[in-house]
Amino acid sequence: MPESPEVQALAEELGARLTGHALTGVDVLEFRTTKTRSRAPESLVGERVTAVTRHGKLLDLAFGAHHLVVSLGRHGWARWGGADAAIDDAAAPPSGSAPGAAAVPTDAPAPPPALVTLAFDDTPVLEFTDAGDWVSLGLWVVDDPAEVPAVAKLGPDPADPTFTREDFDGAVVGRRKQVKAVLQEQESLAGIGNAYSDEILHAAKVSPVVHAASLDADALDRLFDATVATITGAISDRRGVPIAKLKETKVAAMSVHGRAEETCPVCGGTIHDFSFASTTAQYCPNCQTWGELLPLK
Repeated sequence: MPESPEVQALAEELGARLTGHALTGVDVLEFRTTKTRSRAPESLVGERVTAVTRHGKLLDLAFGAHHLVVSLGRHGWARWGGADAAIDDAAAPPSGSAPGAAAVPTDAPAPPPALVTLAFDDTPVLEFTDAGDWVSLGLWVVDDPAEVPAVAKLGPDPADPTFTREDFDGAVVGRRKQVKAVLQEQESLAGIGNAYSDEILHAAKVSPVVHAASLDADALDRLFDATVATITGAISDRRGVPIAKLKETKVAAMSVHGRAEETCPVCGGTIHDFSFASTTAQYCPNCQTWGELLPLK
């Protein structure tokens, strides 16, 4: 699932390339992506992009007084069509590769289909895709992004320069809920999902399954620092990465998430999977749970 660092990088690239360009055509190939049936994306044809921003994990393409808000859902993403697709495919390898290294070919599955395409004047086609078994991509045309329920409910964003310790404490302190769930709850803290919550909790040396209410002052300090540093650091690291490479760059940058049975970079122990909600997450027993192994279904 795309999270705030990758969506921010996506917004910045789209803003740099699309601002000032007019929307010349829309092709909705999957009708279920359109959430405002009385205001379809086609209604924006002829309007010029004035800005591209992010709200939590959602993308916002502004066309003057109107907004096309895009929820990428669980498996959605964006890509350039036409000749630019080939340029993206030949882009530099993920961060962490040796200087001058070539992109390593892989036996990757076929790219997901485009569900919505947006054509602009003098710039490549923008395609929104969804790689899931069910459609999670969604588009709204609104006058105010807050008309989109997923935007209206968002809590404070740790990437916002105005984010404070008071914002964090208001979201976390005293909550009788597992701390990983609190971090991922968009009403509490915007933009964090399964991957970055794993990274934050590992950096803070906090168990993912303890209730937030049980954290002492020292643990809360560590968790606040890790939350801000992890999210702002990832946004900085993703900046300038071609959008076709953002997902693999994210994967390459993870310390624990997606690295079960690998070595913890902090203590040298083994990273483990555990079952969380409807998915699987990762943690280091040595660093986070005093050696206790969490349940894995």
